[in-house]
Amino acid sequence: MATLLVIIIFVTYIGLGIPDSLFGTAWPAIYTEMDLPISYSNFVTGLMYLGTIISSLLSARLTKKLGTPLVVAISTALTAVAIFGFSCSHNIIMLCLFSIPLGLGAGAIDNVLNSYVALNYKATHVNFLHCSYGVGVTLSPFLMSFALKNSNDWQGGYRTMFLFQLALTLMCFLSIPVWKKVKEQKAEEEETKVVSISHLLKIPIARSSLVIYFGSCAIESVCLAWGSTFLVNSKGLTPDKAAQMITFYFLGMTIGRLLSGIIVNKIKPKTIIVVGELIVFIAIIMTFSKNYLIASAGLFLIGLGNGPVFPNMTHLTPVHMGRDISQSFIGLQGAISYCSILLSPITFGILAERFTTDIFSIFQIIAFVITAISTFVMLKQSKQTQPTVEK
Repeated sequence: MATLLVIIIFVTYIGLGIPDSLFGTAWPAIYTEMDLPISYSNFVTGLMYLGTIISSLLSARLTKKLGTPLVVAISTALTAVAIFGFSCSHNIIMLCLFSIPLGLGAGAIDNVLNSYVALNYKATHVNFLHCSYGVGVTLSPFLMSFALKNSNDWQGGYRTMFLFQLALTLMCFLSIPVWKKVKEQKAEEEETKVVSISHLLKIPIARSSLVIYFGSCAIESVCLAWGSTFLVNSKGLTPDKAAQMITFYFLGMTIGRLLSGIIVNKIKPKTIIVVGELIVFIAIIMTFSKNYLIASAGLFLIGLGNGPVFPNMTHLTPVHMGRDISQSFIGLQGAISYCSILLSPITFGILAERFTTDIFSIFQIIAFVITAISTFVMLKQSKQTQPTVEK
Protein backbone atom coordinates (compact mmCIF):
# COMPACT_ATOMS: atom_id res chain seq x y z
CA MET A 1 0.00 0.00 0.00
CA ALA A 2 2.87 2.37 0.79
CA THR A 3 4.38 1.73 -2.65
CA LEU A 4 1.06 2.50 -4.31
CA LEU A 5 0.88 5.78 -2.40
CA VAL A 6 4.36 6.79 -3.57
CA ILE A 7 3.29 6.19 -7.17
CA ILE A 8 0.15 8.29 -6.64
CA ILE A 9 2.22 11.10 -5.15
CA PHE A 10 4.70 11.06 -8.04
CA VAL A 11 1.95 11.09 -10.67
CA THR A 12 0.21 13.96 -8.86
CA TYR A 13 3.46 15.92 -8.91
CA ILE A 14 3.66 15.44 -12.68
CA GLY A 15 0.40 17.37 -12.80
CA LEU A 16 1.99 20.16 -10.76
CA GLY A 17 4.61 20.66 -13.47
CA ILE A 18 2.21 20.77 -16.41
CA PRO A 19 0.82 24.33 -16.02
CA ASP A 20 4.17 25.78 -14.93
CA SER A 21 5.74 25.48 -18.38
CA LEU A 22 2.60 25.87 -20.51
CA PHE A 23 2.21 29.61 -20.20
CA GLY A 24 5.84 30.56 -20.82
CA THR A 25 5.92 28.30 -23.90
CA ALA A 26 2.66 29.67 -25.28
CA TRP A 27 3.28 33.34 -24.47
CA PRO A 28 5.05 34.30 -27.75
CA ALA A 29 1.93 33.13 -29.62
CA ILE A 30 -0.50 34.61 -27.06
CA TYR A 31 0.85 38.16 -26.95
CA THR A 32 1.13 38.23 -30.75
CA GLU A 33 -2.45 37.02 -31.24
CA MET A 34 -3.89 39.38 -28.61
CA ASP A 35 -1.66 42.27 -29.71
CA LEU A 36 -0.25 42.79 -26.20
CA PRO A 37 3.06 44.23 -24.98
CA ILE A 38 5.56 41.48 -24.18
CA SER A 39 5.66 42.45 -20.48
CA TYR A 40 1.91 41.80 -19.96
CA SER A 41 2.70 38.22 -19.06
CA ASN A 42 3.71 39.71 -15.71
CA PHE A 43 0.05 40.32 -14.86
CA VAL A 44 -0.82 36.67 -15.40
CA THR A 45 2.21 35.16 -13.68
CA GLY A 46 2.04 37.77 -10.92
CA LEU A 47 -1.49 36.82 -9.91
CA MET A 48 -0.70 33.13 -10.22
CA TYR A 49 2.32 33.30 -7.94
CA LEU A 50 0.54 35.57 -5.50
CA GLY A 51 -1.91 32.70 -5.12
CA THR A 52 0.91 30.22 -4.57
CA ILE A 53 2.48 32.41 -1.89
CA ILE A 54 -0.81 32.59 0.01
CA SER A 55 -1.46 28.86 -0.19
CA SER A 56 2.16 28.09 0.74
CA LEU A 57 1.90 30.10 3.95
CA LEU A 58 -1.41 28.43 4.78
CA SER A 59 -0.33 24.89 3.82
CA ALA A 60 0.67 23.75 7.32
CA ARG A 61 -2.61 24.95 8.80
CA LEU A 62 -4.69 23.48 5.94
CA THR A 63 -2.97 20.11 6.32
CA LYS A 64 -3.55 20.17 10.07
CA LYS A 65 -7.26 20.84 9.53
CA LEU A 66 -8.13 18.84 6.41
CA GLY A 67 -5.35 16.27 6.10
CA THR A 68 -2.87 15.80 3.29
CA PRO A 69 -5.03 13.72 0.86
CA LEU A 70 -8.00 16.09 0.81
CA VAL A 71 -5.81 19.18 0.40
CA VAL A 72 -4.03 17.51 -2.54
CA ALA A 73 -7.30 16.43 -4.22
CA ILE A 74 -9.02 19.81 -3.90
CA SER A 75 -5.91 21.65 -5.06
CA THR A 76 -5.50 19.42 -8.12
CA ALA A 77 -9.13 20.11 -9.02
CA LEU A 78 -8.43 23.86 -8.83
CA THR A 79 -5.55 23.55 -11.28
CA ALA A 80 -7.71 21.54 -13.69
CA VAL A 81 -10.42 24.22 -13.64
CA ALA A 82 -7.80 26.90 -14.24
CA ILE A 83 -6.21 25.11 -17.21
CA PHE A 84 -9.65 24.68 -18.79
CA GLY A 85 -10.25 28.38 -18.22
CA PHE A 86 -7.01 29.25 -20.00
CA SER A 87 -8.13 27.16 -22.99
CA CYS A 88 -11.27 29.31 -23.26
CA SER A 89 -9.57 32.67 -22.74
CA HIS A 90 -9.62 35.31 -25.47
CA ASN A 91 -8.21 38.31 -23.62
CA ILE A 92 -5.75 39.23 -20.88
CA ILE A 93 -8.54 39.70 -18.30
CA MET A 94 -9.66 36.08 -18.61
CA LEU A 95 -6.07 34.86 -18.39
CA CYS A 96 -5.59 36.87 -15.19
CA LEU A 97 -8.84 35.59 -13.71
CA PHE A 98 -7.99 31.91 -14.16
CA SER A 99 -4.41 32.38 -12.99
CA ILE A 100 -5.72 32.83 -9.41
CA PRO A 101 -7.12 29.29 -8.84
CA LEU A 102 -4.10 27.94 -10.71
CA GLY A 103 -1.75 29.56 -8.20
CA LEU A 104 -3.76 28.61 -5.13
CA GLY A 105 -3.93 24.98 -6.19
CA ALA A 106 -0.30 24.65 -7.28
CA GLY A 107 1.10 26.20 -4.10
CA ALA A 108 -0.84 23.85 -1.85
CA ILE A 109 0.11 20.73 -3.83
CA ASP A 110 3.77 21.70 -3.90
CA ASN A 111 4.24 22.38 -0.20
CA VAL A 112 2.00 19.64 1.18
CA LEU A 113 3.62 16.88 -0.89
CA ASN A 114 7.14 18.23 -0.31
CA SER A 115 6.57 18.16 3.42
CA TYR A 116 5.00 14.70 3.41
CA VAL A 117 7.77 13.09 1.37
CA ALA A 118 10.60 14.89 3.21
CA LEU A 119 9.24 13.67 6.55
CA ASN A 120 8.34 10.13 5.60
CA TYR A 121 10.70 9.03 2.84
CA LYS A 122 14.35 9.06 1.81
CA ALA A 123 16.36 11.66 -0.11
CA THR A 124 15.99 9.44 -3.18
CA HIS A 125 12.22 9.81 -3.02
CA VAL A 126 12.42 13.60 -2.65
CA ASN A 127 14.58 13.79 -5.78
CA PHE A 128 12.28 11.44 -7.69
CA LEU A 129 9.33 13.54 -6.56
CA HIS A 130 10.87 16.60 -8.19
CA CYS A 131 11.89 14.48 -11.15
CA SER A 132 8.16 13.85 -11.59
CA TYR A 133 7.67 17.60 -11.70
CA GLY A 134 10.30 17.67 -14.43
CA VAL A 135 8.29 15.13 -16.41
CA GLY A 136 5.29 17.45 -16.25
CA VAL A 137 7.15 20.60 -17.29
CA THR A 138 8.86 18.66 -20.11
CA LEU A 139 5.68 17.04 -21.39
CA SER A 140 3.57 20.16 -21.63
CA PRO A 141 5.84 22.37 -23.83
CA PHE A 142 6.51 19.35 -26.06
CA LEU A 143 2.77 18.91 -26.66
CA MET A 144 2.24 22.66 -26.87
CA SER A 145 4.83 22.84 -29.67
CA PHE A 146 2.55 20.65 -31.82
CA ALA A 147 -0.40 22.92 -31.10
CA LEU A 148 1.65 25.99 -32.00
CA LYS A 149 2.82 24.37 -35.20
CA ASN A 150 -0.84 23.92 -36.11
CA SER A 151 -1.75 27.57 -36.79
CA ASN A 152 -0.46 28.76 -33.39
CA ASP A 153 -3.38 26.99 -31.67
CA TRP A 154 -2.15 27.56 -28.09
CA GLN A 155 -5.70 27.10 -26.78
CA GLY A 156 -5.73 23.59 -28.24
CA GLY A 157 -2.53 22.88 -26.30
CA TYR A 158 -4.24 23.94 -23.07
CA ARG A 159 -7.28 21.75 -23.87
CA THR A 160 -5.05 18.72 -24.29
CA MET A 161 -3.36 19.29 -20.94
CA PHE A 162 -6.74 19.88 -19.25
CA LEU A 163 -7.77 16.31 -20.06
CA PHE A 164 -4.64 15.02 -18.36
CA GLN A 165 -5.22 17.23 -15.33
CA LEU A 166 -8.85 16.13 -15.11
CA ALA A 167 -7.74 12.49 -14.97
CA LEU A 168 -5.30 13.37 -12.18
CA THR A 169 -8.09 15.04 -10.22
CA LEU A 170 -10.23 11.91 -10.37
CA MET A 171 -7.24 9.82 -9.29
CA CYS A 172 -6.59 12.07 -6.28
CA PHE A 173 -10.15 11.84 -4.99
CA LEU A 174 -10.36 8.09 -5.58
CA SER A 175 -7.04 7.52 -3.80
CA ILE A 176 -8.03 9.18 -0.51
CA PRO A 177 -8.68 5.76 1.15
CA VAL A 178 -5.13 4.71 0.22
CA TRP A 179 -3.70 7.64 2.17
CA LYS A 180 -5.72 6.70 5.22
CA LYS A 181 -4.26 3.21 5.23
CA VAL A 182 -0.65 4.37 5.21
CA LYS A 183 0.74 4.71 8.70
CA GLU A 184 3.23 7.48 7.81
CA GLN A 185 0.46 10.06 7.62
CA LYS A 186 -0.46 9.57 11.27
CA ALA A 187 3.18 9.98 12.28
CA GLU A 188 3.47 13.12 10.20
CA GLU A 189 0.43 14.76 11.74
CA GLU A 190 1.51 13.88 15.29
CA GLU A 191 4.98 15.40 14.84
CA THR A 192 3.97 18.55 13.00
CA LYS A 193 3.91 21.89 14.81
CA VAL A 194 2.66 25.14 13.33
CA VAL A 195 5.15 27.87 14.24
CA SER A 196 5.35 31.55 13.32
CA ILE A 197 7.45 33.03 10.54
CA SER A 198 9.26 35.25 13.04
CA HIS A 199 10.33 32.17 15.00
CA LEU A 200 11.69 30.50 11.86
CA LEU A 201 13.60 33.60 10.76
CA LYS A 202 15.49 33.69 14.06
CA ILE A 203 17.32 30.51 13.00
CA PRO A 204 20.50 31.50 11.06
CA ILE A 205 20.60 28.47 8.74
CA ALA A 206 16.95 29.09 7.92
CA ARG A 207 17.79 32.54 6.59
CA SER A 208 20.66 31.37 4.38
CA SER A 209 18.57 28.46 3.11
CA LEU A 210 15.74 30.79 2.12
CA VAL A 211 18.14 32.92 0.06
CA ILE A 212 19.32 29.78 -1.76
CA TYR A 213 15.72 28.97 -2.63
CA PHE A 214 15.20 32.55 -3.80
CA GLY A 215 18.25 32.55 -6.09
CA SER A 216 17.77 29.05 -7.47
CA CYS A 217 14.09 29.69 -8.21
CA ALA A 218 15.01 32.96 -9.93
CA ILE A 219 17.21 31.00 -12.34
CA GLU A 220 14.48 28.41 -12.90
CA SER A 221 11.55 30.78 -13.25
CA VAL A 222 13.21 33.07 -15.79
CA CYS A 223 14.11 30.04 -17.92
CA LEU A 224 10.59 28.74 -17.52
CA ALA A 225 8.74 31.99 -18.25
CA TRP A 226 11.11 33.64 -20.72
CA GLY A 227 13.21 30.84 -22.20
CA SER A 228 11.05 30.50 -25.32
CA THR A 229 10.82 34.27 -25.82
CA PHE A 230 14.61 34.54 -25.38
CA LEU A 231 15.14 31.98 -28.14
CA VAL A 232 12.65 33.75 -30.41
CA ASN A 233 13.79 37.34 -29.91
CA SER A 234 17.51 36.89 -29.25
CA LYS A 235 18.34 33.74 -31.24
CA GLY A 236 15.95 34.17 -34.15
CA LEU A 237 13.81 31.03 -33.77
CA THR A 238 10.13 30.73 -34.67
CA PRO A 239 7.70 30.22 -31.74
CA ASP A 240 7.11 26.53 -32.55
CA LYS A 241 10.86 25.88 -32.95
CA ALA A 242 11.58 27.71 -29.68
CA ALA A 243 8.93 25.59 -27.93
CA GLN A 244 10.72 22.48 -29.13
CA MET A 245 14.14 23.75 -28.04
CA ILE A 246 13.02 24.93 -24.59
CA THR A 247 11.88 21.37 -24.00
CA PHE A 248 15.56 20.53 -23.59
CA TYR A 249 15.73 22.85 -20.56
CA PHE A 250 12.94 20.91 -18.87
CA LEU A 251 14.48 17.64 -19.99
CA GLY A 252 17.73 18.73 -18.34
CA MET A 253 15.88 19.47 -15.12
CA THR A 254 14.22 16.06 -15.19
CA ILE A 255 17.46 14.19 -15.90
CA GLY A 256 19.30 16.17 -13.20
CA ARG A 257 16.76 15.20 -10.58
CA LEU A 258 16.63 11.61 -11.78
CA LEU A 259 20.43 11.27 -11.56
CA SER A 260 20.41 12.99 -8.19
CA GLY A 261 17.85 10.50 -6.90
CA ILE A 262 20.02 7.62 -8.06
CA ILE A 263 23.33 8.86 -6.59
CA VAL A 264 22.10 10.63 -3.45
CA ASN A 265 22.57 7.48 -1.35
CA LYS A 266 26.26 7.50 -2.27
CA ILE A 267 26.95 11.23 -2.54
CA LYS A 268 25.80 13.69 0.12
CA PRO A 269 22.98 16.09 -0.84
CA LYS A 270 25.23 19.06 -0.04
CA THR A 271 27.83 17.84 -2.55
CA ILE A 272 25.16 17.41 -5.21
CA ILE A 273 24.00 20.99 -4.61
CA VAL A 274 27.53 22.40 -5.00
CA VAL A 275 28.31 20.38 -8.16
CA GLY A 276 24.95 21.39 -9.62
CA GLU A 277 25.70 25.06 -9.08
CA LEU A 278 29.07 24.71 -10.82
CA ILE A 279 27.28 23.22 -13.83
CA VAL A 280 24.83 26.12 -13.80
CA PHE A 281 27.68 28.65 -13.96
CA ILE A 282 29.19 26.98 -17.05
CA ALA A 283 25.76 26.68 -18.62
CA ILE A 284 24.89 30.36 -18.21
CA ILE A 285 28.14 31.31 -19.98
CA MET A 286 27.02 29.14 -22.90
CA THR A 287 23.77 31.10 -23.27
CA PHE A 288 25.78 34.17 -24.28
CA SER A 289 26.55 32.42 -27.58
CA LYS A 290 24.84 33.73 -30.72
CA ASN A 291 24.48 30.17 -31.94
CA TYR A 292 21.04 28.95 -30.91
CA LEU A 293 22.23 25.35 -30.58
CA ILE A 294 24.93 26.31 -28.06
CA ALA A 295 22.48 28.55 -26.21
CA SER A 296 19.90 25.75 -26.14
CA ALA A 297 22.56 23.35 -24.83
CA GLY A 298 23.26 25.94 -22.13
CA LEU A 299 19.58 25.93 -21.18
CA PHE A 300 19.69 22.13 -20.97
CA LEU A 301 22.68 22.30 -18.61
CA ILE A 302 21.03 24.99 -16.48
CA GLY A 303 18.16 22.58 -15.94
CA LEU A 304 20.57 19.70 -15.31
CA GLY A 305 22.56 21.59 -12.64
CA ASN A 306 19.85 23.67 -11.03
CA GLY A 307 17.21 20.92 -11.00
CA PRO A 308 18.65 18.95 -8.05
CA VAL A 309 19.10 22.02 -5.82
CA PHE A 310 15.47 22.34 -4.69
CA PRO A 311 14.80 18.66 -3.83
CA ASN A 312 18.10 18.22 -1.98
CA MET A 313 17.53 21.42 -0.01
CA THR A 314 14.04 20.11 0.83
CA HIS A 315 15.47 16.81 2.06
CA LEU A 316 17.88 18.73 4.30
CA THR A 317 15.03 20.69 5.92
CA PRO A 318 14.21 18.09 8.64
CA VAL A 319 17.97 17.64 9.15
CA HIS A 320 18.63 21.35 9.71
CA MET A 321 15.32 22.44 11.23
CA GLY A 322 14.04 19.36 13.06
CA ARG A 323 11.07 17.19 12.14
CA ASP A 324 8.62 18.98 14.40
CA ILE A 325 8.79 22.36 12.65
CA SER A 326 9.91 21.26 9.19
CA GLN A 327 6.42 21.45 7.68
CA SER A 328 6.06 25.07 8.78
CA PHE A 329 9.48 25.85 7.33
CA ILE A 330 8.68 24.07 4.07
CA GLY A 331 5.60 26.29 3.83
CA LEU A 332 7.79 29.36 4.35
CA GLN A 333 10.42 28.18 1.90
CA GLY A 334 7.64 27.57 -0.59
CA ALA A 335 6.39 31.12 -0.08
CA ILE A 336 9.90 32.55 -0.53
CA SER A 337 10.44 30.38 -3.61
CA TYR A 338 7.22 31.63 -5.14
CA CYS A 339 8.11 35.22 -4.25
CA SER A 340 11.21 34.68 -6.37
CA ILE A 341 9.18 32.96 -9.09
CA LEU A 342 6.81 35.95 -8.99
CA LEU A 343 9.34 38.79 -8.86
CA SER A 344 12.12 37.43 -11.07
CA PRO A 345 10.12 37.02 -14.32
CA ILE A 346 8.41 40.37 -13.70
CA THR A 347 11.75 42.09 -13.18
CA PHE A 348 13.20 40.40 -16.23
CA GLY A 349 10.13 41.30 -18.31
CA ILE A 350 10.47 44.98 -17.44
CA LEU A 351 14.19 44.91 -18.23
CA ALA A 352 13.63 42.95 -21.45
CA GLU A 353 11.10 45.48 -22.69
CA ARG A 354 13.66 48.24 -22.19
CA PHE A 355 16.91 46.46 -23.15
CA THR A 356 15.61 43.42 -25.15
CA THR A 357 15.84 39.78 -24.08
CA ASP A 358 19.60 39.86 -24.74
CA ILE A 359 20.02 40.59 -21.01
CA PHE A 360 18.86 37.04 -20.23
CA SER A 361 22.36 35.72 -19.50
CA ILE A 362 23.38 38.72 -17.38
CA PHE A 363 20.26 38.34 -15.27
CA GLN A 364 21.02 34.66 -14.73
CA ILE A 365 24.62 35.37 -13.67
CA ILE A 366 23.37 37.74 -10.97
CA ALA A 367 20.90 35.11 -9.69
CA PHE A 368 23.68 32.52 -9.68
CA VAL A 369 26.02 34.71 -7.59
CA ILE A 370 23.26 35.19 -4.99
CA THR A 371 22.69 31.44 -4.84
CA ALA A 372 26.38 30.51 -4.66
CA ILE A 373 27.21 32.94 -1.85
CA SER A 374 24.22 31.77 0.19
CA THR A 375 25.22 28.13 -0.35
CA PHE A 376 28.69 28.86 1.01
CA VAL A 377 27.16 30.47 4.11
CA MET A 378 24.72 27.59 4.62
CA LEU A 379 27.51 25.00 4.39
CA LYS A 380 29.46 26.80 7.11
CA GLN A 381 26.39 27.03 9.33
CA SER A 382 25.47 23.37 8.76
CA LYS A 383 28.77 22.26 10.31
CA GLN A 384 27.48 23.69 13.58
CA THR A 385 24.04 22.09 13.18
CA GLN A 386 23.47 18.68 14.75
CA PRO A 387 21.49 16.49 12.30
CA THR A 388 18.11 15.47 13.67
CA VAL A 389 17.22 12.88 11.07
CA GLU A 390 19.02 10.86 8.46
CA LYS A 391 17.17 8.91 5.80
